[in-house]
Amino acid sequence: MSNLDISHRYIAVEGPIGVGKTHLVKRLAESFSGTVVLEQPENNPFLEKFYIHPKQSALPTQLSFLMQRVRLSKELQQDDLFSSLKITDFMVEKDRIFAQITLDDDELALYNMVYDNLTMQHRIPDLVIYLQAPMTVLKARVNQRGIGYEQHIEDGYLQRLADSYADFFHYYDASPLLIVNAEQIDLVNSEQDYQNLLEQISTLKSGRHYYNPLANREK
Repeated sequence: MSNLDISHRYIAVEGPIGVGKTHLVKRLAESFSGTVVLEQPENNPFLEKFYIHPKQSALPTQLSFLMQRVRLSKELQQDDLFSSLKITDFMVEKDRIFAQITLDDDELALYNMVYDNLTMQHRIPDLVIYLQAPMTVLKARVNQRGIGYEQHIEDGYLQRLADSYADFFHYYDASPLLIVNAEQIDLVNSEQDYQNLLEQISTLKSGRHYYNPLANREK
């Protein structure tokens, strides 16, 4: 049984493309008998076009994701406080990470107006788990999962995304935060890796924490 504090009713797992968010969300939901709430990139009609022609499709792609994330966030906010634990693979706040690296100045100004109007009230996670990994690892994992349109992602875009996530979470303090070095974690094939991470998650109460399994192995 987990020792996760009963006050945690909403956990968000975050990180750049390919880092392993969705798999971890599903595993945590199994461990804690929680409900999974996932982004639906396949329902964004502009995403495939964005990876092929990013300049032309950046704004509609971003606005479509924003609408989806806000809708899912409102559903979380409307849930009864005593309902089951919800575990997501996104935060509404991260939407701006993508906007800032894909939109030009005029598009970003328009996006920010829409964002500010749509996100005046949204539910803040009780715990955020931020998975980070270097660009080379992200690229390898994106290639491994074999989603067709993702094969057009450029290395430079992945690097900018990883850097922007690191900057965002450097300043993030709205929720308890666990920053995980996911470079050496195999949550798909290694049960021990998952159990070690689960132990870290289960003991968190407040504040900012770091989990670096590579450092632990080298001791």
